[in-house]
Amino acid sequence: MAGYKLKTKSSAKKRFRFTGTGKIKRKKAKLGHILTKKDSKTKRNLRASGLIAAVDVPSVKRMMPYGK
Repeated sequence: MAGYKLKTKSSAKKRFRFTGTGKIKRKKAKLGHILTKKDSKTKRNLRASGLIAAVDVPSVKRMMPYGK
């Protein structure tokens, strides 16, 4: 038997994106609520995307088998 398809984790596809070079982008945390006590500079810096840590790359690639 050949050719089983693997399912992508729905939670992972909503949270991560692959860059053109194969790195994995993520959104930064702490911007969901309680924003009045955070200063504008902090909130502005949290809007930028980040990359996941190197130790997390294998597990995220397992959850998204058809990424780059």
